[in-house]
Amino acid sequence: MARLADLKLDYRLFMMAYPYRRLEWRPGAMLTRPMAELRLAVVTTAAFHLADQAPFDRTVRGGDCSYREIPVDTDLATLRMSHKSDAFDATGLRADANLALPLDRLRELHLAGEIGPPADRHFSFMGSITAPSRLIKETAPKVAAALLKAGVDAVLLTPA
Repeated sequence: MARLADLKLDYRLFMMAYPYRRLEWRPGAMLTRPMAELRLAVVTTAAFHLADQAPFDRTVRGGDCSYREIPVDTDLATLRMSHKSDAFDATGLRADANLALPLDRLRELHLAGEIGPPADRHFSFMGSITAPSRLIKETAPKVAAALLKAGVDAVLLTPA
């Protein structure tokens, strides 16, 4: 992880001036069943999308708050990435998308009996959303409702 001092001056100034939101911390949900019985989904901010899906719009001021659904059987080598931040080093993700969307690992863990079946679909958002109001009020609740409807018990969040 980079330290503030490691960043270019422009990024350091941005990070120091950014009006981060403060939220009351609440403990997350507690698991009531073993992992081997849970249906898992992944939500990532790596800005992954399928070749036939529109890329995330990098020109949206404050960030594109839309999302893309990624089916569980997706060949991760076919994913495209349309991340906004030029400060984000995507080298690792280009080499192995499992770093942010570990669908191959979920399938392996399921076959080994460590987790229940992965969800049929997973969700990708763009990172670097500096104006998250629409994300908080509209998009995230839609994705949460879709996850609940699909019977997802737990979500692995992978920020990028």
